Amino acid sequence: MRAAGFGLKTYIAQFMKEYPYNELKSLAYLNEWITIEQFAGDDFVYRKELPNKVEMDKARRGLETAKSKMLSGKYDLIILDEICVSIHFGLFNDEEILTFIKMKPEKVELILTGRYCPDKLLEVADLVTEMKVIKHYYLNGILARKGIES
Repeated sequence: MRAAGFGLKTYIAQFMKEYPYNELKSLAYLNEWITIEQFAGDDFVYRKELPNKVEMDKARRGLETAKSKMLSGKYDLIILDEICVSIHFGLFNDEEILTFIKMKPEKVELILTGRYCPDKLLEVADLVTEMKVIKHYYLNGILARKGIES
């Protein structure tokens, strides 16, 4: 939102998020500045399975798409949303993402999000922020609320 307000172009690749989260609707109003795409689902996590070939292929296509966008010269900011979670659950390995980071043009900002960030990524990062739950109503059985978490 800040980048768009400044006239910068942003590309967001969401991994493990095929659900139609409401940010997709609101960001559509800013499509002149922000492009967002979703790659790979997360159903395998709930089934306590490893990702299947279909999900792996979708994730890899997503990373290739994000690389293409990053190298295109059209975007100032690239966000790989939930990429760290994707590593944790086996869609990628550390080295694939480190290779992606090394390809980043100097004038492009790159943001990686998600829990379980590998130490190798922390080492090369310029900025690391940690969000942690202190208290959450999920623990009392309250599901995601429309417009707040979904």
